[in-house]
Amino acid sequence: MTALPVSASESAVRAAVGRLSAIQPGAYQVVSCYLKLEPRDKAGAKYLIKIKNRIKQAAADLERRPLDHAQRESVAGDLDRLRRYFEEPSRLPAARGVALFVSGALDLFEVLPLPHVHRSRLAVAPVALVRELVALEEEFGTILVVACDRTSARFFAVTAYDVAELPSLTALATRSGKFHGERQAKKGSVLAGGFGEHNYHMRIREEKQRHYAGVADRIFQIQAQRPLAGLVAAGIGVDAAALLPHLHTYLHDLVLGVVRLNPKRVAAAEVREAALALREERERAWERAHAEAVREGVGSGWAVNGIDATLKALERGQVRTLVADGRDDDLRIDDAIEEALAQRVQVDVIYDERARRVVDGLAGLLRFRR
Repeated sequence: MTALPVSASESAVRAAVGRLSAIQPGAYQVVSCYLKLEPRDKAGAKYLIKIKNRIKQAAADLERRPLDHAQRESVAGDLDRLRRYFEEPSRLPAARGVALFVSGALDLFEVLPLPHVHRSRLAVAPVALVRELVALEEEFGTILVVACDRTSARFFAVTAYDVAELPSLTALATRSGKFHGERQAKKGSVLAGGFGEHNYHMRIREEKQRHYAGVADRIFQIQAQRPLAGLVAAGIGVDAAALLPHLHTYLHDLVLGVVRLNPKRVAAAEVREAALALREERERAWERAHAEAVREGVGSGWAVNGIDATLKALERGQVRTLVADGRDDDLRIDDAIEEALAQRVQVDVIYDERARRVVDGLAGLLRFRR
């Protein structure tokens, strides 16, 4: 059985989390920044406007905090370094999100590309806020992408920080091409162009079915080794979805979708981007489902809606799923997300327009009725 590898990127992030987690409170502050860099955020440099607003908010908040002059000056310098980093677009990673941790007093400037950020936020605290990094790897899990045609299959394990190609599978197949009756039977016989051609095509069909069944078995083995968070089928034309009927029944719920990719030529980076796009589509569906659950749950006592009510429920340890508006700039939402991550509460930040109309800034699905 093939072990799913730990990539260099995953190892680097885990090492960074270890270093950042080791920072103990002292006579310094650490600036922690999470920023979404999805296409809609990069359009018109919206991300830059958002981060500048967050920096202004953080700078204003410093005046209300019990810090001495040296600490204020140090944090102000860190915020300025952060601003200058984002003002140069060429520095941005080719990712859908980024986390930065800055502290001049600690000689710290850590940049970590991320596949997903719950919500753009910035905080100044005695320690680095790494809970989202830890939760991301757990929540993302492994998405298996299977690029398949009738004679071969390639397997890609897409994780939070990277993509790795696993050993491929090749079928023992009859050489493709047109049937030539004269090679199968003597000219003029009953078999020529008749049963001979029929048998030839039946053999091709059976080989194809055996191949897809073998691919499905390999997926089953991988799933048994490390439970998958999602499954993507890829191929050309009708072959793209041909694998699905052969999957074991309980694997069907893992299917995120089907994408058109050439199994022979596709690069790992293309596979990863396709998987992330399908995962994002699934997230929009989850957002709508959670918003509907909030709508129904408020009346029955199984949900709360509104920032104040949700913060109280979170304080009581009552929240099972925190549902936050991704475009509301209230800093209390940022604090709620950090607290929810500390409690290992599921966090769902919504960007779907229809779902956002339901949630009043912040909402919570509850573990027990209020």
